[in-house]
Amino acid sequence: MTAGWMAWSASLSASADVVMANDPRMMGYLMRALSAEMAAVQQYLTQASLTAMWQLGAHSSRFRRDAEEELGHAQRLIERMLVLGIPSNGTQLPPIRPGRTLEEMLLIDRDLEIEVIRLYEEAAHYCARVRAAETQILFASLLQEELGHLSDLDHLLTEIQQGATS
Repeated sequence: MTAGWMAWSASLSASADVVMANDPRMMGYLMRALSAEMAAVQQYLTQASLTAMWQLGAHSSRFRRDAEEELGHAQRLIERMLVLGIPSNGTQLPPIRPGRTLEEMLLIDRDLEIEVIRLYEEAAHYCARVRAAETQILFASLLQEELGHLSDLDHLLTEIQQGATS
């Protein structure tokens, strides 16, 4: 990191979060979150392409929107990391699990959402405990958005499962 970049990032936020930027646990949460969001982007883009090949246009569009939402989450995490002077090295992406049916895709995505929800709950609690308010607010906000996404997935799964039994 250059001295100029560090000075710039420090000037963006004079909060206690900047002091906490050297906290390895908080850095770890941010990097794990970035990796999770980038993995979700890759997962949803793969599923969008696959459902397009299956001629499920509405579902393909939905997966593309999900990928865009997750990319927005990644952008917010990167911006926070830059403010804190942390390089954005979210590089540990799990393998893609596209699924063989639409229902299987949604079940896989549900599991991934539950994992990231747990991560964001833990990270938000930790940041609150160490008084890293701005980062805690970010994690809490992402948590709420992911909870909404989980609810949407549950609704879609219910519709598909009810359609299969009709």
